[in-house]
Amino acid sequence: MLDKSQKPTWTSFEEATQADWDAVMEYEEAYNAALPERILDAIRSLDEAWTPYPINRYQHSLQAATRAHADGAEDEIVVAALVHDVGDILSPYNHGELAAAMMKPYVSEKCHWILQHHCVFQGYYYNHYWGGDRNARDKYRDSPYWEDARYFCHEYDQCAFDPDYPTKPLEFFEPILRRVLSRGGGHMELNETAAD
Repeated sequence: MLDKSQKPTWTSFEEATQADWDAVMEYEEAYNAALPERILDAIRSLDEAWTPYPINRYQHSLQAATRAHADGAEDEIVVAALVHDVGDILSPYNHGELAAAMMKPYVSEKCHWILQHHCVFQGYYYNHYWGGDRNARDKYRDSPYWEDARYFCHEYDQCAFDPDYPTKPLEFFEPILRRVLSRGGGHMELNETAAD
């Protein structure tokens, strides 16, 4: 049990003992149990006052998730639609990679791939207006998830800017998010071996 009154005395990982690492693991388990709240806060932070879009990124995220849910998508895809733009907060030019990294311990390879690549797939709808290649997504045609990413972007993302769409509130998605985050997870580096 972690004795919160004692400050650790080690100053580098090399000095830490098994007891020190046990205390770190106990702390991390408690801290990581609050991950759903931190993700929900990140989603709420997308609720900006002004945007050049018809609705802001918070409303867009809720609408994308609502569309996925209404389409009967599996829970992890609904959650992917909910969190796909959360990376915009810290990493606007590669936000898909940030969202994918955040969700990787909890979702399938397919869902991770969709999140990671949704930006280039979305580019189909606007890249040509900015001097880019709208067909850049075609370089991924050999992926078994190409069609899944195209579908995700076409059916849930690019169309989720309708101010009149009957969008569900964030509270509706909280139990779904918690279910997905309750899968697996943990320290992915512990799954790595020298034989890999």
